[in-house]
Amino acid sequence: MKIGLLGTGFGRAHAAVYAACPDVEKVVVFGRTPARLRPLAEQFGFDTTTDLDAVYADPDIGLIDVCLPTPLHADHTVRAMEAGKDVLCELPLAATMQDARRIVEAQRVTGRQAFVDLFARFDPVNEYILKAVAEGTYGPLRTWETEVRTALLWEGYDLRLDSLVMDTMHGELDLFATALGRPESVTALGSEGAWRGSAGEALLTYPGGVLVRCAASALMPTSYGMGGGSRAVFADGVLETEFTGGAEGQGRTRLVEYTEGGRRPVGLPERDAYAAVIDHVLACLAGKETSRITPESALDGLQLTFDVRRRINERA
Repeated sequence: MKIGLLGTGFGRAHAAVYAACPDVEKVVVFGRTPARLRPLAEQFGFDTTTDLDAVYADPDIGLIDVCLPTPLHADHTVRAMEAGKDVLCELPLAATMQDARRIVEAQRVTGRQAFVDLFARFDPVNEYILKAVAEGTYGPLRTWETEVRTALLWEGYDLRLDSLVMDTMHGELDLFATALGRPESVTALGSEGAWRGSAGEALLTYPGGVLVRCAASALMPTSYGMGGGSRAVFADGVLETEFTGGAEGQGRTRLVEYTEGGRRPVGLPERDAYAAVIDHVLACLAGKETSRITPESALDGLQLTFDVRRRINERA
């Protein structure tokens, strides 16, 4: 497997995964400037280029990994498939629903495999909660809330309300859409000012009185890193999580179950969700697994994210 990795921002996290993957023979990284490419070449030994066309023209590259700014996702995801490549697109899938559906249509027409980096679906804690919701392990779901708090850990990148919703809340909103579908109502508030960063919160209602809350803040000091958690309240129990992390992604997560029988930490396997996505992509390309992260499966979560962003911006 030879991979073309587009982007030197969050592409660094993907590069680290590829470097540790024995199934990846070679990686070529595209970036706009040699200065941004040099650290990737030095750290991982990857080939680098500032010639984007050369990446698409390389007949040995089978997978294009799109880690470019969000407005460029659709064009490059479609271009990759039309060039006969399979493609992994970083979150969010596209900047508009029209572009997202264009990607879905391109996959249908070309017959290529396309994947969205919905890494939250591969976190063992989230998998446990999604299964509990689907199977009614603790009875019907009553409320579900998530919160992400982060410093501005990425050089030159400010999480204003638009980007806060798309880059920080989107993964959680996708989990809600995956488990519960589209909500009956969406209410959202946000706060930003002359200072850097922002904060936002969304309340979603679902049939049967289920209430879902999603909150995010990018107002933390650098020393804080990244953290947060979730709480799913069922008729017969509660699942509560807490996580910490940093610029390279999630670090440690714990899950605790509360029932009438007492408190029980739930032991789950340690897994890097980012690496799990790429392992899944490679397994799908080898015909060993069926994709859990198709562009079509991302549409409901993306639409919900756009709905939340619109309401936050209306009331900010």
